[in-house]
Amino acid sequence: MELSFFGAAGEVGRSCIMVDTGKTRVLLDSGVKLGKTVEYPVIDDSELRSIDAILLSHAHLDHSGYLPHIYTAGYQGEVYTTKPTMELTKVLLSDYMRISRPDNVTREGMSTLDRHFKMMDFKREFSVGDLRVKFIPAGHILGSAMISISDGSRRLLYTGDVNVKRTKLLEGADLKGMDGDVLITESTYGGADDVFKSEKETAQAMLKSMNDTVSNGGKVIVPSFAVGRAQEVLMLLDDYINSGVMQKVPVYVDGMINKAMRIYRHNVIYCRKELQMKILMSDYDPFKSPNFVPVTAMGTRKKIAGTDESVIVITTSGMLTGGPVMWYLKKMAGNPLNKMILVGYQASGTLGRALQDGTKSIGVEGKRVDVEMGVETFHLSAHADRRQLEELAGRVKGLRKVFIVHGEREKGAALRETLAGKYDAVTPNLGESLVA
Repeated sequence: MELSFFGAAGEVGRSCIMVDTGKTRVLLDSGVKLGKTVEYPVIDDSELRSIDAILLSHAHLDHSGYLPHIYTAGYQGEVYTTKPTMELTKVLLSDYMRISRPDNVTREGMSTLDRHFKMMDFKREFSVGDLRVKFIPAGHILGSAMISISDGSRRLLYTGDVNVKRTKLLEGADLKGMDGDVLITESTYGGADDVFKSEKETAQAMLKSMNDTVSNGGKVIVPSFAVGRAQEVLMLLDDYINSGVMQKVPVYVDGMINKAMRIYRHNVIYCRKELQMKILMSDYDPFKSPNFVPVTAMGTRKKIAGTDESVIVITTSGMLTGGPVMWYLKKMAGNPLNKMILVGYQASGTLGRALQDGTKSIGVEGKRVDVEMGVETFHLSAHADRRQLEELAGRVKGLRKVFIVHGEREKGAALRETLAGKYDAVTPNLGESLVA
């Protein structure tokens, strides 16, 4: 079994790994890397046409965004994934195509992709060539999966993006009975100091910061990924507003988050049992909370920016690479009473990372903007931290080799050093092919 790392090697983004048994070739994910420029997996189009199947771990664009190009290049096979991932991927790709208009995608490619999704249930094994494949709940976002692959003699486990702790909406990754000779693990937070506080402690600190801003007459902007973090933040705010812990102010929801909320609601069977029962056993549906105000027109945005009223705005994009957040930033960054709260990973080279690092002057839509508003980070992460990544590896029975991907190079190196005492741990280079 040979592995080729066409993306996510020493970086976060463009996840794309080929598994080749000599008889069957499958791609694990096919994403893009968003930043100042969009970067694609380093795989030739000729190779894309030789693939037998694509196995998609979840919907985020750094794992799915290259799919339209693959079909434009002539691939005619299936994309295997879960039902929620299929639905969320279609929404995110549609938005990405509309905004970015990549020149390596045709309408025919998009149309072909749309017809070739194949939905699979969690934990139900299926065949692709000489491989046996199974999706296992990963706890990252709705529908996210770890992917188990066996060629009959060896078993490989790919984490995709993984979270082992339960959240407001999802149970943590299902680690029961995992086995495998080889693990391909993410390392987004694999650094020596990447140990998170409890979600409760982090949430309380974030809500105190929000309350302080609102009490002082300011507005709070929360840039968030449309899928995953946005829903978790909204559920958290809804609970705390209803309980009186958070001051009752309008919570505006802007961008693709609103469509994603509807998909979450339609697929609530994949969420935690407690959330399902809350909806089934009462008249209260948190996905349609009266605390949330969908933003559907520019007039509403202008009202939000122009009023003296304190508000909270949850909007895309999570790393400030585009989307409605840019408009809010341009209008609100100059007021020191306002605050931006970052709740997700900020990739190197993005505006989100620049603000996180303390930049006070930024370019927004061709104009210089002075940043007087406060900027704070709270790790409500959908990724496992270093200790949890160690725990995950330790739960894989028979594990002998670990390939570390989807993390900045120093993060991957730190995790490799941690795991090297127990396993053959490798941080592959971009474009490298290695024997599993």
